[in-house]
Amino acid sequence: MLMVRSAIFAVLHIVTAVIFSFISIFVWPFPFKTRYRIMTRWAQLNLWLLARICRIEYRVTGLENVPDGPSVILCKHQSSWETLALQSVFPPQVWVLKRELLWLPFFGWGLACLNPIAIDRKAGKKALQQVIDQGKQRLDSGKCVVVFPEGTRVPVGQMGRFGIGGARLATESGYPAVPVAHDAGKVWPRHGFIKYPGMINMVVGKPIITEGKTATQVNRILQDWMIEQMTNLEGAPPKVKDKTQEDH
Repeated sequence: MLMVRSAIFAVLHIVTAVIFSFISIFVWPFPFKTRYRIMTRWAQLNLWLLARICRIEYRVTGLENVPDGPSVILCKHQSSWETLALQSVFPPQVWVLKRELLWLPFFGWGLACLNPIAIDRKAGKKALQQVIDQGKQRLDSGKCVVVFPEGTRVPVGQMGRFGIGGARLATESGYPAVPVAHDAGKVWPRHGFIKYPGMINMVVGKPIITEGKTATQVNRILQDWMIEQMTNLEGAPPKVKDKTQEDH
């Protein structure tokens, strides 16, 4: 039954992505807020499909910590689920993502419509500067910027190295850094096809005030908070692969 439910969701996930990719072509001339409001219906629809078909629900702790204005969202990356849920929890946002995602048929069209910061992860310092420069522009225009500090999805029970980009953007822009933890990997595993029924817990932490702090200090605060939250969510401390990046 899990296989059948997962297959039905997968088909609808793809079909709705194709439909919204064509919608993105028609809404492209409109202002960002209009495009965002229309295109994020896809995420909301898929969260609804997950609940109805795969019986995956979610609850959020710390909604009072969600800023009304722009912020740098530093989120745990464990599944594909959080890319949907963040759009329902936070104000209008753009993501820092690898540019290859924009090359995907259909799906990439929808991403491009939402004005992401698309980087070449092999570009090193050039990519970091792109995150800072374009991130400031997005923040100053009233948008949140979503950064996954681990850079890629990490299995349950583990935590990857935290890149410095999100913390640098927060410290150099002066906007708050908002930490987000969740345990979505237990029901929607990384690279997993089967979706398991269950309740996903998301925790939004208090914004990290970056004034007077270095990016390294922000990253250390973030990592300590993330370890504490993931220990509470998963019942054991995560295995931390590497140290977080430091300022250079």
